Amino acid sequence: MTVMTPAPIDQQEDEEMLVPHSDLAENNHQPMEVVAQPEAANTVESQPVEDPPSSRFTWRIDNFTRLNTKKLYSETFVVGGYKWRVLIFPKGNNVDHLSMYLDVADSASLPYGWSRYAQFSLAVVNQIHNKYSVRKDTQHQFNARESDWGFTSFMPLGELYDPSRGYLVNDTLIVEAEVLVRRVVDYWTYDSKKETGYVGLKNQGATCYMNSLLQTLYHIPYFRKAVYHMPTTENDLPSGSIPLALQSLFYKLQYSDTSVATKELTKSFGWDTYDSFMQHDVQELNRVLCEKLEDKMKGTVVEGTIQKLFEGHHMNYIECINVDYKSTRKESFYDLQLDVKGCRDVYASFDKYVEVERLEGDNKYHAEQYGLQDAKKGVLFIDFPPVLQLQLKRFEYDFMRDTMVKINDRYEFPLQLDLDREDGKYLSPDADRSVRNLYTLHSVLVHSGGVHGGHYYAFIRPTLSDQWYKFDDERVTKEDTKRALEEQYGGEEELPQTNPGFNNTPFKFTKYSNAYMLVYIRESDKDKIICNVDEKDIAEHLRERLKKEQEEKEHKKKEKAEAHLYTIIKVAREEDLVEQIGKDIFFDLVDHDKVKSFRIQKQMPFNLFKEEVAKEFGIPVQFQRFWLWAKRQNHTYRPNRPLTHLEETQSVGQLREVSNKVHNAELKLFLEIELGPDLRPMAPPDKTKDDILLFFKLYDPKKEELRYVGRLFVKNTGKPAEILTKLNEMAGYAPDEEIALYEEIKFEPTVMCEPIDKKVNFRSSQLEDGDIICFQKAPSSESEELYRYPDVPSFLEYVHNRQVVHFRSLDKPKEDDFCLEMSRLYTYDDVVERVAQQLGLDDPSKIRLTPHNCYSQQPKPQPIKYRGAEHLSDMLVHYNQTSDILYYEVLDIPLPELQGLKTLKVAFHHATKDEVVIHTIRLPKQSTVGDVIDDLKTKVELSHPNAELRLLEVFYHKIYKVFPPNEKIENINDQYWTLRAEEIPEEEKNVGSNDRLIHVYHFTKDTAQNQTQIQNFGEPFFLVIHEGETLAEIKVRIQKKLQVPDEEFAKWKFAFLSLGRPEYLQDSDIVSNRFQRRDVYGAWEQYLGLEHSDNAPKRAYAVNQNRHTFEKPVKIYN
Repeated sequence: MTVMTPAPIDQQEDEEMLVPHSDLAENNHQPMEVVAQPEAANTVESQPVEDPPSSRFTWRIDNFTRLNTKKLYSETFVVGGYKWRVLIFPKGNNVDHLSMYLDVADSASLPYGWSRYAQFSLAVVNQIHNKYSVRKDTQHQFNARESDWGFTSFMPLGELYDPSRGYLVNDTLIVEAEVLVRRVVDYWTYDSKKETGYVGLKNQGATCYMNSLLQTLYHIPYFRKAVYHMPTTENDLPSGSIPLALQSLFYKLQYSDTSVATKELTKSFGWDTYDSFMQHDVQELNRVLCEKLEDKMKGTVVEGTIQKLFEGHHMNYIECINVDYKSTRKESFYDLQLDVKGCRDVYASFDKYVEVERLEGDNKYHAEQYGLQDAKKGVLFIDFPPVLQLQLKRFEYDFMRDTMVKINDRYEFPLQLDLDREDGKYLSPDADRSVRNLYTLHSVLVHSGGVHGGHYYAFIRPTLSDQWYKFDDERVTKEDTKRALEEQYGGEEELPQTNPGFNNTPFKFTKYSNAYMLVYIRESDKDKIICNVDEKDIAEHLRERLKKEQEEKEHKKKEKAEAHLYTIIKVAREEDLVEQIGKDIFFDLVDHDKVKSFRIQKQMPFNLFKEEVAKEFGIPVQFQRFWLWAKRQNHTYRPNRPLTHLEETQSVGQLREVSNKVHNAELKLFLEIELGPDLRPMAPPDKTKDDILLFFKLYDPKKEELRYVGRLFVKNTGKPAEILTKLNEMAGYAPDEEIALYEEIKFEPTVMCEPIDKKVNFRSSQLEDGDIICFQKAPSSESEELYRYPDVPSFLEYVHNRQVVHFRSLDKPKEDDFCLEMSRLYTYDDVVERVAQQLGLDDPSKIRLTPHNCYSQQPKPQPIKYRGAEHLSDMLVHYNQTSDILYYEVLDIPLPELQGLKTLKVAFHHATKDEVVIHTIRLPKQSTVGDVIDDLKTKVELSHPNAELRLLEVFYHKIYKVFPPNEKIENINDQYWTLRAEEIPEEEKNVGSNDRLIHVYHFTKDTAQNQTQIQNFGEPFFLVIHEGETLAEIKVRIQKKLQVPDEEFAKWKFAFLSLGRPEYLQDSDIVSNRFQRRDVYGAWEQYLGLEHSDNAPKRAYAVNQNRHTFEKPVKIYN
């Protein structure tokens, strides 16, 4: 939800999450897509919308870097009769970002059950360039449990604390909060079907624009009918068949009483991750769906429906002006992409679409047999489809900032769209003029928020009546036309002042909610398209399947409602122990989630339940003995004691309460069965208080295998030595094999497994019912060398700490390169040695590792320093989560050596050649800028041997600094801006006392939302100007320096700019009079501006992720 902010390296939307603040915010991450809360107008009666109370609060925080507090509250301000304040964490709420929240100031004193709903935006103002301010907006229902809400990762601290970025000026930070308070509607009791006749789609967290597109398509009845008529069979699975998944979804939307889930559909076309939706847009989703359906419709009764509904054609033409030659090409379209930027409405976008481009000068057209010719190029429409889908280009790539930005400009669209206007200006000569291209608006798809997230919903009028409906995920409400049209035009609205003493100017609130897709239906086709769709259109097998699904749902609902009448009994048997130990589990005896469970009415007597068990397992009731499990203080879980005869006469419900100190609906039991010599069940042996039930596991160090071998009753006065023969028999060893015994005591947080003295009795060894003895052939000195884990304790230690780590090359952070099984206790050296071994590398110190960010699923910005983590477990932890991914790089020098060096990427601009060469300079950290320049001189080609170089800091096409040669390089940051090296021109070396050295920058004017913004581009440079020199004289020197052709240069305008305001200059103006400030290096806000269009090819300049546009070819040397 960031609005037009340059994304800094490595931090792009790193952990952008909306969370209620807590001091341990990482436990509270919410999905990035906000589930929309109700708006005030969405009351059942659809009352007229009142203007909600709103206000802007500005908070100036002085001495910001000297704040010595974890969190800081603003003063209280009032909006909508409620008290609010802003809460910030200056050093981040356990993250490396500024954390910022809106807080209900008086939450502690409000009455029980209070709640209030607000839409709000929080901003950190950029005091140099307002357009780089970071602004994020959201909405929330505040209550006692969540009395604050906002952004734990608001903006990277590195960016905030960097004085040259403009967020901190004179150590002052300016924070703004805009708050709109809406009346609360009871969100949970609202029934969409009852109030509107329609149901919504569930918000499944990551499906963005899909729900609004599906509702739009569903409400085109002709399309829905065609989907129902696609042949599917009862053997198809919805998750593997788009037609069936869509049929199923549409059927539920038509007949269900509650909102419908979309999981099967997303699975069917493979977009079942958040990434899938982030990497595509609504147009691509629309095309994927329509292409797949079109394909599946081939050879069926509904073949061609998609084309019939959505396909139009246009003609691309090129027509020569001076010779008789014309080239045309017919193309089909399913939707049209219309420009929003620079267009006031849909008609202006269509005008732009058919605009004629002249091909002349260097750009002449090569016509067959006529050679290069002046020509006109354009597009005209042959025909429009019955359903016209218009994609509005709200999201655009900004080359200046190398980032996507959202265009929130005002853009109007009519209820009726006449594409025959002005005598068919959009139509080609071949168009059929008898078709009347008059369209009526059917749906408006809206995006609310910024470029990196936000919320999607749709306004639709299903029957084209005057009644509009808003489909906002689960919730459908009636809306008026103004809400669906004017309020979705975007732009700014001025909000009236509610607290006159608070801030007297009414403020403009950018409307971050606006239309991004429109669907129009042709008037002459509307009766055919808005047709009747009923049960007859739905295949029998589909009706059956959905009826069955409905019944299952009802059954589950009933089970849930009756859950308090039942107890779940989980019965573990010897077979489960044999099956699980050594495969699924190594510690304790059984995973209770994988044993047989019974759902039993609480009133049933336990003796009756035993009959159920007899039926299930074939064990007669008289041979069953049940043990209760107990959780011990050391977190292990063991059979504790057999049920008494009295307990077995009780009901299942009473027993559950005996077994559980904590309230739990489950009863866990161990079923002890004694088998006779013929392996048939027999009565269990009597158990006295002297008898102990022990369980035995056998370890084989050769195979590194642990398995369960059985249980025995022993006398507590007996000694282990007395059962050795029996244990050898259980293990299949010779009767006199020497074996070692260990007690498995616990495994959390660390493993405790200790040798048992065979000569001491069981009671003295503190062994009791349910204890586990692990045994193995007695280890010898040679087995120490032969086996990785020669004894039980070392094997259990290994199992407890083993971790499969997925290693990825830092260059390809999305793909696993190889996996290694390691121990979490490995040291830093162990880990890099294993990686080096895997890569066939002799020197492990050349491996550099970077940890994984579990939230963004990306590498963290900072690599691990040499021996900077003690153990593998430290490398894998990310806040309270543990990852299993590490990224590696192979360096050309050892990491300890590299850490003593500073690496800088420097772009060298050749004095005479038109090229930029990027060099990687590596020098000891204590080096100076002078050392960098000396190093560069050995690598670059100079125009003459005595040329002097300088190093500049360039950021967004302005020169912010010339580095003095004695400055230490340790503190120079080349991540966010470009370091540029160049020769110092001769004229600058001989500056006279009356001469001035000024900054000269290229710029264009960008008009957005009725405000003119200056956009700089290209390469900034210095120029010496002399006392009394006119602009005309300076222009001659600039043209020569930049080698611009006369024809092009004649179009350029020249202006003096101070703090972003241009003052245009005439040829006769004395330029030096404007530049009175001597201090050129702080003077980037006063410059001579060259206004012209940016014709440079857009090249990605890959020094860092914050790329800039270069006008020279770029070579990269590493």
